[in-house]
Amino acid sequence: MNTESEILNGCLKGKREFQKILYDKFSGKMLYVCLRYTKNKDEAEDVLQEAFIKVFTNLHSFKSEGSFEGWIRRICVNCSLEFLRAKKRTLLFEDIENANEYVSDSNNIIGNINTKELHNLIMKLPDGYRLVFNLFVIEGYGHKEISEMLNITEGTSKSQLSKARIYLQKSLHSLLDINE
Repeated sequence: MNTESEILNGCLKGKREFQKILYDKFSGKMLYVCLRYTKNKDEAEDVLQEAFIKVFTNLHSFKSEGSFEGWIRRICVNCSLEFLRAKKRTLLFEDIENANEYVSDSNNIIGNINTKELHNLIMKLPDGYRLVFNLFVIEGYGHKEISEMLNITEGTSKSQLSKARIYLQKSLHSLLDINE
């Protein structure tokens, strides 16, 4: 089994067998990252291919200062956002500067559903809600970074996150038939 360092060095030398190893090692996880931003598997696969082209093209710029997987993930997220911009999807962001955060306890209802059901609920979020939710909750970006990435205000980012949480919460209540 090859170490990450050996794989990187092999790829930097242009050896196809190491490129395949790298792709096989990360493509499954990264497809899921792309799928969170796109509407279907075909779009996600297209974005993934573009992302790996960028990975191989820019591999020399990886500085080994953070995790390699995190570096690839960031490329996948950026490629997903570029894809959405290229499709010129109209993302409806409501600009509310001081969005109220709404969080409910509801006896840890997340524990009552499986990952696939949760993923399906997230995919049903309106585009703007889903983008901000994924960037903030899943990827760990702050509102300032999200606002710069999506060219929206920080308040809009906060508002979209708040509305996404409310939407998901209502969806979970419906799914689990919980009375509010």
